[in-house]
Amino acid sequence: MRRFIELSHPVHAGLVTYPGMPGPVISDYLSREDARGRYAPGTDFQIGRIDLIANTGTYLDTPAHRFEGRGDLTDVPLERVADLPGVLVDATGVRAVDAALLERQAGTYGDVTDCAVLVCTGWSKHFGKPAYGDPDAPFLTRDAVEWLVRSGPALVGIDSVNIDDVADLTRPAHTGLLDAGIYVVEHLNDLDRLPVDGFRFTAVPPRIAGMGTFTVRAYAVLS
Repeated sequence: MRRFIELSHPVHAGLVTYPGMPGPVISDYLSREDARGRYAPGTDFQIGRIDLIANTGTYLDTPAHRFEGRGDLTDVPLERVADLPGVLVDATGVRAVDAALLERQAGTYGDVTDCAVLVCTGWSKHFGKPAYGDPDAPFLTRDAVEWLVRSGPALVGIDSVNIDDVADLTRPAHTGLLDAGIYVVEHLNDLDRLPVDGFRFTAVPPRIAGMGTFTVRAYAVLS
């Protein structure tokens, strides 16, 4: 038996993901009422319309998000974002997630090359509230990023407002990981429902040219 675990936040009108950025506007392009005037009696359709920034809900960052001219959403290989072996790092209550913590946990599972390393901080409990953007939000330290780059996972995810310290405008985690071709997934949810390993992880974005970030449906599969 396989069990699916939803790890992404639902997107709804007005959702504030990153404090200070606008929420999506969701409306009808074609309403059912208007459709009834176009089709046969009893036949109607609804076509929705959404205006949103790319950094909405749970989303994936590609190298183009940080580096001009690097691979964007059209260049994401499916084997780097879909059906990946997953490794969970329990960093609940830890603000600065460092290399020692990663090595102590993820390192004990063996080789994390081409895996999805997911960092559970518990911060997702604040999602959608003012506290979510608090300056004390958890993040990965520089030495944690260096450890990950050496270890070579396919992607790294976190359930915090930013994988970087929001006060550090050099953004070392985004810089180091994306430069190494390691995808970043931010604003994950319910990571505490996962086992430490033995699950598969997927977070696939649409293929949109000229964009480096977009919303994903992130989930895990447990056998």
